[in-house]
Amino acid sequence: MSTRDAFIAVHRFGLGPRPGELDQAAADPRAWLARQIGAATAAPPAEFAGLPGGAERMGDFLRARRDRGDAGVQKLIRQSFRATYLQEASARLSVQVTSAAPFRERLVAFWSNHFTVSVQRPPVFGTAGAFEREAIRPYVTGRFADMLLAVARHPAMLVYLDNGQSFGPDSLVGMRQHRGLNENLAREMLELHTLGVDGGYTQTDVRELAKILTGWTVTPPRFPDAGQFRFFPQIHEPGPKTLLGTVYPDRGAAEAETAFQALARHPATAHHIATKLARHFVADAPPPAAVERLARVFHDTDGNLGAVSHALIELPDAWANPLAKVKAPNDFVVAALRAVGFTPQPADDGHATMMVNAVRILGQAPFNAPSPAGWPDTAADWISPESVLRRADWAMALGGRMAAGHDPERLFEATIAPVAARATAQAVARAPSRADAMGLVLASAEFQRR
Repeated sequence: MSTRDAFIAVHRFGLGPRPGELDQAAADPRAWLARQIGAATAAPPAEFAGLPGGAERMGDFLRARRDRGDAGVQKLIRQSFRATYLQEASARLSVQVTSAAPFRERLVAFWSNHFTVSVQRPPVFGTAGAFEREAIRPYVTGRFADMLLAVARHPAMLVYLDNGQSFGPDSLVGMRQHRGLNENLAREMLELHTLGVDGGYTQTDVRELAKILTGWTVTPPRFPDAGQFRFFPQIHEPGPKTLLGTVYPDRGAAEAETAFQALARHPATAHHIATKLARHFVADAPPPAAVERLARVFHDTDGNLGAVSHALIELPDAWANPLAKVKAPNDFVVAALRAVGFTPQPADDGHATMMVNAVRILGQAPFNAPSPAGWPDTAADWISPESVLRRADWAMALGGRMAAGHDPERLFEATIAPVAARATAQAVARAPSRADAMGLVLASAEFQRR
């Protein structure tokens, strides 16, 4: 295999090489990636130790809102949730920066973005990191249907998309309180999470899925297990529902579980997921043949995401152009820190703040996507004259900080040498200082791409 393929393996599939990683991948880039698919460990990364669970933090939010209203929520955010957010965001970045299985970490980030919850909603401020740890990370090489169910049951998603505000119009509580459906979760489940916007569903299907999902909510603060998932039959819409032509008898919580299985197996879901994966790992406008190949594997393996990940590695199109994709800000910061061998120190608030602020300044604050659609995944969304200047300034500043003890030529060889233009190599070689040379490598057009 060529070093060009190693560049693609460590930058596009991975998160950018740590020192020596480009050489490790060069022996057999596809095998290097395949080993990471099966690299699940019994215990989560040590960086996550001691972080609170999503239900625990959601319970804190619900009790604060009950006891003191908006004032109580704001106090909780200032005194506790901000610290939780910083801990979660920095732990996630630390894992990405130091991981020996960067392809697996990229898959975690991809699926977390696919099933976005955003801290732009106050209840999510303390639960977004837990959502990724609990509903995404354990399932990235498992079955899509299992991840879908974990996502739908997680308190962060249920509150983010208002399913606790959805009442069956003919349920006991719905009739007594004159409450009706909230279609947010049902709509995003169809449009974003499974079938896709062109997946063949109708507004009637959105409404029917919303009825199926009634009763799926979080335990209110009057109970000891506040914040946990709970199904309340008294707000569930009674009677049969018809989703995508299939009739679902009145079976309480089991209705939604059965519907999720059907949605996960729908051909439109396979195509939608395959398109997003190909866009992320191949090109902004993915070749139809690559999409079809991934969709077929997804369908034929009943949504086995490990098998789909192996299929990604084997796509010829994924290895055709080493600079086809632009690194989003999070990718760029993580790749730069990996390149210089940066190792965040546990409980070091300075390192934590530096990493989180860097990603925020460049336009992609952790867990802060602007909508349920998540962060965009094309160059046009991330590259502008202003963003390029901000990236260059940050890269030059990091180069200055890390210049001592680093060899710019070695950094060049260990990161972008297989694909670097002659002009880039000359600029690095002729830089007036070690710091400038380091910054030029990190700010180069080649390092900005994957």
